[in-house]
Amino acid sequence: MKDLSMETFLRQTWVDPRLNYEHLSNFSNLELDQRMMADVWVPDTYFPNEKEAHFHVVTVPNRLLHISRNGTVFYSIRLSLTLTCRMNLYNYPMDEQNCPIYIETYGYTEENVLFNWKSVDAVQVDDVEMPQFYFRKSPAISKCTRTFKYGSEATFTCLSTTLHLQRNIGYYMAQVFVPSILIVILSWVSFWIHVDAIPARISLGVLTVLTITTQSAGIRASLPRVSYIKAIDVWNSACLVFVFTALLEYAYINVQTRRHQKSASKETLLTIQASNPLVLSQGVTPARCIDVRKTIGAREMDYLKRARTIDRVARFAFPISFAIFNITFWIYYMFAHDYQND
Repeated sequence: MKDLSMETFLRQTWVDPRLNYEHLSNFSNLELDQRMMADVWVPDTYFPNEKEAHFHVVTVPNRLLHISRNGTVFYSIRLSLTLTCRMNLYNYPMDEQNCPIYIETYGYTEENVLFNWKSVDAVQVDDVEMPQFYFRKSPAISKCTRTFKYGSEATFTCLSTTLHLQRNIGYYMAQVFVPSILIVILSWVSFWIHVDAIPARISLGVLTVLTITTQSAGIRASLPRVSYIKAIDVWNSACLVFVFTALLEYAYINVQTRRHQKSASKETLLTIQASNPLVLSQGVTPARCIDVRKTIGAREMDYLKRARTIDRVARFAFPISFAIFNITFWIYYMFAHDYQND
């Protein structure tokens, strides 16, 4: 649930036979001042989904009331409203929102007051620039009735209009998606760093993981808590998986290094012991010692070759996987079926 804040001009027209003055004056239209408006009946219109509202009173109350000769009354007021809008954030920030506005009479039943839209384009939207949304189509209008029980059942007339909003993704491209892509690419730099450069590779991996985590936390803090997974959650989770997997790739290589070093140290000790004159006198030839040293050197080269092979594979596997994820993500959330229209 989110709020929709807006400034609107509410214009109402009705006919009050008691105000017919055709036989009294030749004036085509009477414009009442603020003091005289209090003496004219106006409908008790209110907004059921309104959370907060106020009139504008600078420099005088922003309202007008005109009376035509046949008793037709035109009443206009300027309002600032904060309305509730049940937003569906499955596709956030590529989401579309449909925010309804209900207009209803508070005390008069439909037997006494009946609301109707004046025309098909009764709801008009100015060309306003909003930081997060833009109108993807004209507002839809409809009529409705609401039934309540106050001792006896009463039915009240109401009108509704729906604002169709599309979130502007430009801000999120610059602040979320592009930085995330660059951070993921930065994590791949470790595949080009030498296997023995432990501080450099570990620092780079931890830095990218912490950056993605901090970015995700900042985005979640600005959103309402919902029980379902949003598109931005999928994106942040995938980026976190990619940078964390890049860190795990080096962790795997490092573990293999430690195992090899332990094995090599034992074989070196055996070589030194075999080179001892006492050991040689017991039947171990110098040629055998040389063979052991060659074996150790060959194993070291074999290990380095395997580690570099893993890095070379990662240099291609990670970018290709991330590209496939991007294609799938953007096609699904930009062109696939929208949950909010279910």
